[in-house]
Parts: sequence; C-alpha cells; structure tokens
Amino acid sequence: MAAAGFVAELSHAIQQVAETPERWPRYIANTRRYIFPVYPFSLIYRLIPKEVTVVAVAHAKRKPGYWIFRKD
Repeated sequence: MAAAGFVAELSHAIQQVAETPERWPRYIANTRRYIFPVYPFSLIYRLIPKEVTVVAVAHAKRKPGYWIFRKD
C-alpha cells in the first residue's frame, strides 16, 4: 500500500531530522530540507533554538517555495 510506505518514509524523515537537524542542507527562507529517498517529497523545516519546526512536506514537482507564505 503506497500510503503506508509514504507514512513510514515521513516518520523516518522526522526521526532523522530530530536526531541531527543541522546535517541537512540549508534551503530557502531560512529553512533546511530533507529529501525523501523514495517518494518525490521533501521535509522542509526550521531550526529554532532547542526546537525543530516542520514547515511543509513539499512535493518535488510543485513550484519551489510554494509553501513559503504559509502561516506559522
């Protein structure tokens, strides 16, 4: 089932980012990005002192930065 695979990959992404948030490259609008290895998505997040805030789970085929104007 594709949905279960996506959820598993999302959980893995969150775990990886939580363990080493500075490992993943800087991205646009003061964020960082973890690229999913299987599905065409990225986990976009911000580092705030002692906190990681997920900004978006962005699809790779959408216009880059389409999520920037979302409210926190």
